[in-house]
Amino acid sequence: MFLDTRLSAVAEMVRSGTRFADVGTDHAYLPAYLLLEGQIQYAVCSDLRKGPLKNAEETVQKYGLVDKVDLRLSDGLANFKDDEVNEIAVAGMGGLLISEFIERTAWLKSTEIHLILQPMTHAEDLRKTLYQNGFYIEKEVAVKDKDKFYIIISAYYNGCPKALTDFECIIGELSKNTDPISKEYIASLLKKYTVKYEMLKKAKKDFAETEKIVKELEKCLK
Repeated sequence: MFLDTRLSAVAEMVRSGTRFADVGTDHAYLPAYLLLEGQIQYAVCSDLRKGPLKNAEETVQKYGLVDKVDLRLSDGLANFKDDEVNEIAVAGMGGLLISEFIERTAWLKSTEIHLILQPMTHAEDLRKTLYQNGFYIEKEVAVKDKDKFYIIISAYYNGCPKALTDFECIIGELSKNTDPISKEYIASLLKKYTVKYEMLKKAKKDFAETEKIVKELEKCLK
């Protein structure tokens, strides 16, 4: 089976031989792919609604993976045991919702657990939440599919909370990347914040922080 560009990027971050959880699994394409590739031991596929879990069940049966997949109705990670999984992907949800999962799930604060997060919105808020709760971002990648950008975040717990600047929340670890898609994404951020800066300046409102962000983004592109 084949994954789209977004899920392929998520799959590439998954550690080999891990106990995998796909939160908000929908059709379970990601865990099915990883199992067929022999990359993970087994998978727990969770979703808040019965409809997506039914779709997941069809995928699991189609590829003969019934004995390696646990389909579970769960609000985020609420119905998971503490030591059940050590590799967790949350893809296709808003950054604020993912942040809620992280803040309310105490057992995630373990150096054994790897988080792979793909926020559809509010990536800056998710980065802030991660660092406030003692996690750090090891790596980020930007991919593009059908003219839409997606950010995938690889994060671990180290127990050292850190306050990020506004710019650090916006850019994350993407400033370290030199690939064309990351540069294109940063250019889109520059355009967005330049428009915001000009609007604030025209309205004679405080634009100092936004101006600083624009200059930092310009540095990244250079």
